[in-house]
Amino acid sequence: MTRDQFIQALPKAELHLHIEGSLEPELLFELARRNRVEIPFSSPEEVRAAYSFERLQDFLDIYYQGMNVLLGPEDFYDLTRAYLARARQDNLRHVEIFFDPQGHTGRGVAFDHVVEGITAALDEAARDGGPSSHLILSFLRHLSEDEAFATLAEADSHLDKFVGVGLDSTEMGHPPGKFERVFARAGEMDLKLCAHAGEEGPPEYVRDSLDLLRIDRLDHGNRAMEDPRLVARLADSQMTLTSCPLSNLRLAVIADMRENPVADMLEAGLAVTVNSDDPAYFGGYLNDNYTAVAEALDLDRAQLATLARNSFTGAFLDEAAIAGHLGEIDSLLAGG
Repeated sequence: MTRDQFIQALPKAELHLHIEGSLEPELLFELARRNRVEIPFSSPEEVRAAYSFERLQDFLDIYYQGMNVLLGPEDFYDLTRAYLARARQDNLRHVEIFFDPQGHTGRGVAFDHVVEGITAALDEAARDGGPSSHLILSFLRHLSEDEAFATLAEADSHLDKFVGVGLDSTEMGHPPGKFERVFARAGEMDLKLCAHAGEEGPPEYVRDSLDLLRIDRLDHGNRAMEDPRLVARLADSQMTLTSCPLSNLRLAVIADMRENPVADMLEAGLAVTVNSDDPAYFGGYLNDNYTAVAEALDLDRAQLATLARNSFTGAFLDEAAIAGHLGEIDSLLAGG
């Protein structure tokens, strides 16, 4: 079995996926026609040509522009269904999906429409053999904490639909402490807590996410590697990190895939995982990310299996489900 065949056969979970970031150019055009929304591109190829980013904000500008075609429940259903079909191709057994309600309600789209469309597709997948899924509501960190509180209040009648909250969008200039109170409130509501930190922001943003936001899972976390004491803390706590290799490359967080910190994180004993982040924009879904980092860092099967194990132990699944997935990985390794 080649390395690529092993990656394909490996049962995996994805813990860092923005559903709006899975909007492929072809679907963007289809939804634009359906909803009579004008877009500044003449073809899917022209859209892809625009996906050249020098920093996170360059991506976010076009990411929010793409959202404009998402209006009704059927749009969010089609978007989510397309991602789940792609996830099945990569042998994903479980996905934990971020969505950005403020990116939609700010355009006049009803919160109910967003949740209704996404969960309809997730529920359909669960009935049809998977992958299983959890939904995570993300706050946009360039907006105010008061606006985050308003979004959390609006979500109150849908609490059974999602498992946690996250924090994404522009990192620099928006430290975790800005959202300390709303994360405390979400924790009181028994929601799991995630936050993007250490992608562009300094190691202090990672530390503040741990100490002020009291997160259950750390998204990205690259720059934590600059602080040995922080690395030791993350290793001791076995805090799950959701690394996104192709995203890091396309957003110039790293200049070359050989600079990706995944191998160093594994060597340091961190519970790191591999994820696709916004695959339509960054050139690859989950297996593409596994392959890219495996080739660049010459990861062996044991290391790849550890990444997959971490994806399940870091998921917000019950112990029985986690044990079942880990057993599948053991069986694959035993079978050679």
